[in-house]
Amino acid sequence: MLQDRWTNEQIEIWLERMEQGKEAFHEGKAWEILEQFDLADGEEDERTKQYRSKLLSLLAHTRYKRGKKVDHLVERWVNEALTLDQTNALAHQLKVESFFAFLQQVPIPSKFPPIRETDHGAAKKKTAHEYHQIANTFFRYVDQYKEQWQAVQTSLPYLEDSERFSDVDRIVHFFDDLQKPFKAIQSATSEYADSVTSVYYSATQFKQIIKATKEIEQLMEEWMEHFPSEQEGYEQETALDELHRLIGLNDVKVRVQQLYQFLHYQKERLRQGFQSKDGINLHMILTGNPGTGKTHLARLMAKIYYELGLLERDEVYEVDRTQLVGAYVGQSEENTNRAIERASGGVLFIDEAYNLKREGAAGNDYGQTVIDTLVSAMTSGKYAGTFAVILAGYPEEMRTFLRSNPGLRSRFPEQNQIKIENYTINELLQIAEKMATDNDYILTRGAKQECRRRIEKAQVDQSFGNARAVKNIILDAIFQKGSNMSLEHPQTEDFVLLQADDFKEDKNQPREKSAKNELNQLIGLKQVKKEMAQLTSFVQIQQKRRENGLQALPLQIHSVFTGNPGTGKTTVAKLYAKSLKEIGLLKRGHLVIGSRADLVAGYVGQTAQKTKEIIKDALGGVLFIDEAYSLLADNQGDFGKEVINTLVQEMTEHEENLVVVLAGYGNEMQQLLDSNPGLRSRFKKHIYFADYSKSELIQMIEKRADETGYCLTNGAKELLNELLADDGHPGNGRFAMDLFDRLVQIQSLRLIDFDQVNVDQLPVIEQEDVEILRKEGV
Repeated sequence: MLQDRWTNEQIEIWLERMEQGKEAFHEGKAWEILEQFDLADGEEDERTKQYRSKLLSLLAHTRYKRGKKVDHLVERWVNEALTLDQTNALAHQLKVESFFAFLQQVPIPSKFPPIRETDHGAAKKKTAHEYHQIANTFFRYVDQYKEQWQAVQTSLPYLEDSERFSDVDRIVHFFDDLQKPFKAIQSATSEYADSVTSVYYSATQFKQIIKATKEIEQLMEEWMEHFPSEQEGYEQETALDELHRLIGLNDVKVRVQQLYQFLHYQKERLRQGFQSKDGINLHMILTGNPGTGKTHLARLMAKIYYELGLLERDEVYEVDRTQLVGAYVGQSEENTNRAIERASGGVLFIDEAYNLKREGAAGNDYGQTVIDTLVSAMTSGKYAGTFAVILAGYPEEMRTFLRSNPGLRSRFPEQNQIKIENYTINELLQIAEKMATDNDYILTRGAKQECRRRIEKAQVDQSFGNARAVKNIILDAIFQKGSNMSLEHPQTEDFVLLQADDFKEDKNQPREKSAKNELNQLIGLKQVKKEMAQLTSFVQIQQKRRENGLQALPLQIHSVFTGNPGTGKTTVAKLYAKSLKEIGLLKRGHLVIGSRADLVAGYVGQTAQKTKEIIKDALGGVLFIDEAYSLLADNQGDFGKEVINTLVQEMTEHEENLVVVLAGYGNEMQQLLDSNPGLRSRFKKHIYFADYSKSELIQMIEKRADETGYCLTNGAKELLNELLADDGHPGNGRFAMDLFDRLVQIQSLRLIDFDQVNVDQLPVIEQEDVEILRKEGV
């Protein structure tokens, strides 16, 4: 029986919808169903065999249409389909197509090399030998043809296209007609070659050869009339057709269609004699994040301009800052004018155009010169109106760039400014499937799920590469498949299917401890562990409620950690980030540690930028701001409050993609939260880290010793217990680690004086080592 994912009824509905043209065939779905058949127990009934047969024939048909050929995999699937169901019409039709494909591979020359009466005997003999070889090759194919013809005859009754049936009949007669002249060539060339001596030859054989070649050439002309090459009659795809074929970009397609219509309209007005003072503006700005197709769209726009007759060429000359900005006075103008000259008649495409003008650049930076030269050439001079400029870059940077240069902005009308949005997750999955198909692979159901997970994990911030990132994921999966697959007994599917395992990044990595286990293994922190368990459990349950369509409460994930130094706040923050990744809330689960020095700058505007930069680094993880209260300062010119305001704004914008933990002393942290109402409302979870007790500090020292290959004698432990105060130490965990390091150094100094050190003495910290520590002062 089939598993729950697909039932016989669902398969039948899907197949019916495809036959009615309501849904396209999906190779991944087909493989998903076939995989279920393979996993199902028991013997297949006739209905199941018919489904398997139909799916295999559809896979074969899709592969045949895509590759324009019948390869070994198409043949195999067709044969399997017919084995399962001898009445499968599509499989029979593909069988006939396979027969046609074979016949088209038969090497029959449309023109034979000439034999001239004036040729020398050796030349005649050589040409006769070539004819003989051509005939022999043809008859080797004849044997295969007979076998193929015999096999395909049972498929002919299933041909729905009467024209195709006529083609079969015509091609069989054609092939039979070819055999007679080729037999004549085979016989005559053998006798002719023997008869040739100097300029003398057998005229009879010569005439037979000439007659036979003319018959073959005539038959080949007829063949070409009935079966022209696939390229003949092929209507070339327009740039708009190509654009509409792309996945996603719906808003862009509408904008470009409107722009195309407008340009067509403007051109027609000019043709009819109407005037246009401002002419037709072809210059364009494309904004979008990485991998959204800005360069591809620029090339399509060049084709559109060319197809409309607005440009002489559809070529795009691509440049960036390094090719335009010179190192000395005058070089930038030369480089820019040279680029404009190269692009004349086509499109000059400048990617990441905002790099031409850098804020705070030194006086010897000539980016502005490039902009001035470009603007001048767009509006005047010999190249004005002969080329189009397309600037591209990330949205925010391009907005800043254009604001900084009103003269440049005015050259790009609003309708020529196109923003390309990020692809949706479903569009990215379609792109992944297409990229896999382009590399002759099919994604299984599990592969698609794992691919989705990889994509979602990578979608952390604006640096996500969209289609480019998806391409890298697919190529990595192909690499993983090839590098881990044994070639001893490979199956055909090993070269066709990408499986879930091929997409797993950590499949060869040793399994790590869970964040929960790591937290529980920390010494002390009983209340902290309880609070963290409640917090992560709350997040996990709210996620499950959301996934099941239930109302979910807002996630209170930002936290305030209060406590003295060394109480484990940074360590717990790191495990908090890891646990949020494990439950699927955070994509990276890393910890970024920031302090006042990392956030506050010396002048207006820079502080907000520094804060945004560190937040960008923390996206998908946890931003841990230690001693956060230091952001508040008494002096009037301090920019710490700018950090707080920026932090509140960014937390709102990035929502669950950013978790912030503020850490410090309790009273000071309350003052910080009181300084901004928005800040307090976002930090409702407060976790107090108590000081460690004496016994906990000793446990830490013992644990550290065990981890590093040391041990303390009982006497050393007893003396250490006497040394430490009952209420612990203000340094907490840092104090314990420092104490252990001092003990190791004291032990090393003691052992170095021995003439010979026993290997058993090397790991042992003795009571006398602790005694020296007491004398030095704890």
